[in-house]
Amino acid sequence: MVGTQQMLTIYLILATICLRGILLQQPGTGEQRKPFFERFRRLEEQFRRFQEVTLLRFHEIAGNHNVSQDADAQLERLRGRQEALESAANETHAATRQELGRLRAQLKKLRRKTGEQEARLTALQEAWQESTAGAQRQEALLADLARDVASQREAGRAVRAAQQSLQKALEGVQDALKSQGSKLGDVERQLSSSGPRGALPPVRPATAHLLGQAAQGKGPEAAAGQSPTLRKLQAKRRQKARLQQEGSRLMALSQDHGEQSAVPTARALPLPELEADAASLLDPQALRQPASVQGRVPEGPLQGLRQPGAVCNVGSMLVFPNASTENFAVIQPGPRTSLLELSVCSWVRTPAGYLGTILSYATEENDNKLVLHGRDVAPRSAVHFVIGDPAFRELPVGRVLDGTWHHLCTIWSSIQGRYWFFVDRRLVSMGSRFRRGYEIPPGGSLILGQEQDVLGGGFEPSEAFVGFLAGFAMWDRALSPGEVSGLAVGSGLPRGPLLTLADVSALHGSVRKVNCTCLELCL
Repeated sequence: MVGTQQMLTIYLILATICLRGILLQQPGTGEQRKPFFERFRRLEEQFRRFQEVTLLRFHEIAGNHNVSQDADAQLERLRGRQEALESAANETHAATRQELGRLRAQLKKLRRKTGEQEARLTALQEAWQESTAGAQRQEALLADLARDVASQREAGRAVRAAQQSLQKALEGVQDALKSQGSKLGDVERQLSSSGPRGALPPVRPATAHLLGQAAQGKGPEAAAGQSPTLRKLQAKRRQKARLQQEGSRLMALSQDHGEQSAVPTARALPLPELEADAASLLDPQALRQPASVQGRVPEGPLQGLRQPGAVCNVGSMLVFPNASTENFAVIQPGPRTSLLELSVCSWVRTPAGYLGTILSYATEENDNKLVLHGRDVAPRSAVHFVIGDPAFRELPVGRVLDGTWHHLCTIWSSIQGRYWFFVDRRLVSMGSRFRRGYEIPPGGSLILGQEQDVLGGGFEPSEAFVGFLAGFAMWDRALSPGEVSGLAVGSGLPRGPLLTLADVSALHGSVRKVNCTCLELCL
């Protein structure tokens, strides 16, 4: 606007100067005036054209001024749009960074899950190989068992044949007894009819046995002075008594073996036992043994566990009422030294259809240094035994999910990479090449009842333990099967436990700790 005013002022000054120059010229003659008016007319026309040109320039300058104002407005609008775009870009950048953070966390979890799946697949392949080898061994054992059964059947047939022969022998003994009795009667009648001097009076059949005993009580000197007929009679009576005694023993033996012949329907006797029984049937020395000794069946396997109510030396128990992420127990401090071997044992009772997490040990480096956890997803009948994520083994716990007390004991040794899993004193799972040479570091976070996805947190309800945990203990060595059996029957803790429930430093949520000496007193 200022530039336009300056130009207009300059044009006006120039026009004034031109007019003044024209008016100051002196008038001449008439001939000179005509050119003057013509010149003045031309100047006027030039001034008019100059004025038109000036006005045109003024219009152009005004138009340019309006255009500049529109450009400023457009520039302001563009500046506002730029600021809006910058704010939108900043918001998008922040949202993108947040989404990238979530994607990184999901990627980390996905990698962990992928590692677990790969380790699980490897474990399944190894388990399949072991199961294939086990199936081959079982087939061989079944073949051996079939041969043993066939041999047992042969032995059973031999025993039945021996029984039949014994039955025939018993019948022969009975016939011999009858014939001996008739012969004794004949001898007594002959003695009574002959009546020689020094002979005995007739003996009634009822007193024959007493006579035989009296004759046995006398020594050879007394018998030497008797008649040959009396000595023969006494010898026959002694033979009859022995035959009666042997007959009763044979009858008892036959009854005992008749009962034993029904035993294979419930429990097949081993081949050596059947051979021994058959030999005892044919051995005269065995026939002279008492029937109770001959009919005794060898003892079977060890009796089962005592009822859980009779198990004592438990110490204390933790109660986890529901599957909440707030329910967990902390043992602080955790292991203070590196672990090359470990044993984790506890009594467990759960009403849920899955076992949940018993133990979770995490460090800043890895949140799954040592984990025993199950999930409320398939497969529910197994838990993962993790040592240094992502390596793990799958342990079967289907028999534990019946709502009663069960004793679990998990043992691992890095020397050979072997592990053992006991349930109620029975070895239900074992393996090798699992974290051989690995070392569990100290200084981590040890939590009972929840599985840590991050150090001290990251819990999920589907991995929570629900139920009762009693007599929990950890050792920095591999327990022997005898020590595991002693724990399961309540004989007390083996030497040198590393951690127990007495080391629990904090209870969170609705978890309660109950002191009890026996399992029957824990509820």
